Amino acid sequence: MRRREFITLLGGAAAVWPLAARAQQTERMRRIGVLVGLAENDPEIKARLAGLRQGLEKFGWLEGRNVHIDYRFAPAGAHAQSLARELVALQPDLIFAQSTPAALAAQAETRTMPIVFSVADPIGSGLVASLPRPGGNATGFLQYEEGITGKWLAMLKEIAPNLTRAALVANPKTTPFDYFLRSAEALAPSLAIEIVPKPVENSADIQRAIESFAREPNGGLFLPPDTTTVLHRNLIISLAAEYNLPAVYALRVFVAAGGLMYYGTDFVDMYRQVATFVDRILRGASPADLPVQVPTKYETIVNLKTAKTLGLHVPPSLLVRADEVIE
Repeated sequence: MRRREFITLLGGAAAVWPLAARAQQTERMRRIGVLVGLAENDPEIKARLAGLRQGLEKFGWLEGRNVHIDYRFAPAGAHAQSLARELVALQPDLIFAQSTPAALAAQAETRTMPIVFSVADPIGSGLVASLPRPGGNATGFLQYEEGITGKWLAMLKEIAPNLTRAALVANPKTTPFDYFLRSAEALAPSLAIEIVPKPVENSADIQRAIESFAREPNGGLFLPPDTTTVLHRNLIISLAAEYNLPAVYALRVFVAAGGLMYYGTDFVDMYRQVATFVDRILRGASPADLPVQVPTKYETIVNLKTAKTLGLHVPPSLLVRADEVIE
């Protein structure tokens, strides 16, 4: 290459490089606040948040490069209000709230900042006016459709044909207890099951509730998604084993810890989908115009080891439907 051509090329490159560098340096850093109802070290929330980050990366949002994420953890709703206040004070572009207490706390602090949620009953909780037309500053994902209680009860009856009673164990302060209770009571007669509501708030409540329920025969447990029971999952699983109670859970972390059965939403997949709403809002969409989404992917897991301990025979029909079997 001739000297003159080399100098011209070098000069052109020098001119282009600062432009590219300046463009990268001036790329606006967006900010997302995340408020979740589980402990920071809980494997359930770690997996979900990893799914959220994967989803964001798919749309070009890279943490530390063009998006900054502020995390706050409010196990079972503890300090949710003060943590929501902290996040709002940081002036993020939007807040992602996992759990009903987290979403309500965020909305209590701001009616203008966009909120994307993952909750069980957004209408009953007052977060949105309707699923197709949220109408305010919040939208997001429905964790479960109401009729899922029928699936849980049917699974209990399938694995324990003599079952006639099922206890709904959850904390009304951290999950929409009445939402699941109404659905269960509507569907239970067709399965010849009596629903026994067992509202709990702490470990002592859980101990008393399950012990009292187990005094009568032919019972089983079903637990909707609830950050309180997630925190006390080991206690619940041990009590179910002690009193020989078949149980079905709404979160896979219970079965991984030794619970009997799980049927529920694939939350890691859902959190990847949450990223689609985050992306649209960061690019200018309004939450009021984004319909609340229903789950699209469900999972079934059966723990054969636990079934054997409880003296239960797992029917082939249930095994065939299972996405995973723990032996």
